[in-house]
Amino acid sequence: MNAVLRWPMDTLASLGRAVLFLFQTMLAVPGALLRPRLLALQIYHSGLLSLAIIVIAGAFVGMVLALQGYRLLVQFSAESALGVSVALVVIRELGPVLTALLLAGRAGSSLAAEIGLMRATDQLDGISMMAVDPVPRVVAPRFLGLLIATPILNMIFIAMALGVAGGHLVGVEVLGVDAGSYWSQIRSAVDAGDLIDSTIKSLVFGLTIAWIAVYQGYHAAPTAAGVSRATTTTVVLSSLSVLGLDFVLTAAMFAA
Repeated sequence: MNAVLRWPMDTLASLGRAVLFLFQTMLAVPGALLRPRLLALQIYHSGLLSLAIIVIAGAFVGMVLALQGYRLLVQFSAESALGVSVALVVIRELGPVLTALLLAGRAGSSLAAEIGLMRATDQLDGISMMAVDPVPRVVAPRFLGLLIATPILNMIFIAMALGVAGGHLVGVEVLGVDAGSYWSQIRSAVDAGDLIDSTIKSLVFGLTIAWIAVYQGYHAAPTAAGVSRATTTTVVLSSLSVLGLDFVLTAAMFAA
């Protein structure tokens, strides 16, 4: 019985520590903005180094959606609506969600491993011994870099899925859908609200992934097994959190 009660209590205690760590990190974010070179380096590591997987994934997602959508729409002689079907699915759902999942596996795990190795090799303790708080110096720039990179990569994912390398390539060049109809249908159906909702989702997902990654890395056990566990936990928790938050945000946006 004690073990059954201990698990939820330990989970709540861990969640409380994570929330306090998030507040501590957010308070250190303004200081990170005063270090533009360090912040730019973190955006490079989290964003630019993830660009290839985002571009490739976006292109293939757009091509698959165009193939599947055309197969369905042609049964109702509505293949001219292919652009709308691809655009709404990508902008509202697949863009922010898949971008976040890919970043969780690539950038989130990298952040957790990097900070965890700094813990395992006593670098964080060394910074503390020099009377420097590791959170503003180490955690905040990495947190902010991933947060900034996420909506940018989301827009690139959407552009690749809808553009020349994705839905347009398959729908127009391969399946023969009229190019003017493809883009005019997208312009008439997609408005600024869809892009704003997509950006909001990507910001929430980016904050969640960055929070989990820096927390797991900062509090990793100073061993090889501890760093490995922190990296794995980051990917699992980030992925599940993104999917759960997507449902909550979609329900809220749909109700609005």
